[in-house]
Amino acid sequence: MELLVNGAKTYCYTGGKPFDAAQPTVVFIHGVLNDHSVWILQSRYLAHHGWNVLAVDLPGHRRSAGEAPSSVEEAADFVAALLDAAGVERAALVGHSWGSLIAMEAASHLKDRISHLVLVGTAFPMKVSPALLDAALNEPMKALTLVNVFSRSTLAPPPSALGPGTWVYGASMALGRRVLASNRQVNVFHRGFAACDRYANGEVAMAQITCPVLFVLGEQDQMTQPKAAQGLIKTARASGKSVQVAYLPVGHHQMTEAPDATLFAIRDFLK
Repeated sequence: MELLVNGAKTYCYTGGKPFDAAQPTVVFIHGVLNDHSVWILQSRYLAHHGWNVLAVDLPGHRRSAGEAPSSVEEAADFVAALLDAAGVERAALVGHSWGSLIAMEAASHLKDRISHLVLVGTAFPMKVSPALLDAALNEPMKALTLVNVFSRSTLAPPPSALGPGTWVYGASMALGRRVLASNRQVNVFHRGFAACDRYANGEVAMAQITCPVLFVLGEQDQMTQPKAAQGLIKTARASGKSVQVAYLPVGHHQMTEAPDATLFAIRDFLK
């Protein structure tokens, strides 16, 4: 499905079902150097079980045109514009890594327009080491390898999103290369990491959110360690929100390392 958002063509995967604004809607937001495809199992399941799905390619990524966001706040404004373009009054937001910060910031502004918030592989602050930032800018293939080795707990989990034994490490490497090559004007790898590193509004945003929140955290996640999400969890609970936390025995790519468990956590939360 293509929408015109802020004057630019925007691609949203709908899970193989026509978009029906009368149904409840869930928006999936990917992380750095990813696209809509990382949500393939979760998006297809929900699309075939009563939900509208908008698994978006962020601007300047893969099939979406427009300027790649240079900050979490800019990307959050895009999410609001996306809902307007789709004619969606209220939606659930699901974000992974950088996408979790985007979803959180968007929810803090959109208030009651957001019914549920799911933060997968989140942390605040989401600092990126200077060495990795430099590598993403100057040696992106080296940085891509480092990230994929460091962030995964397994190379081929059984089962996985594309079937038992899928080589999720190789698939992620290939996707990263495609996303990087899809934008010849901007290094979206470095831009996304820099946006994560600079974001400073996490706890303020969490306190302003009005919907229930689910945290889906990988116990073996070395990119966004579970302990780095505890401040957000504490803030959410202190501000009176309904909070659920799911710990999965995997690394940073929960959607492909533990696709079923990630799906079930999201599905049960959205009921």
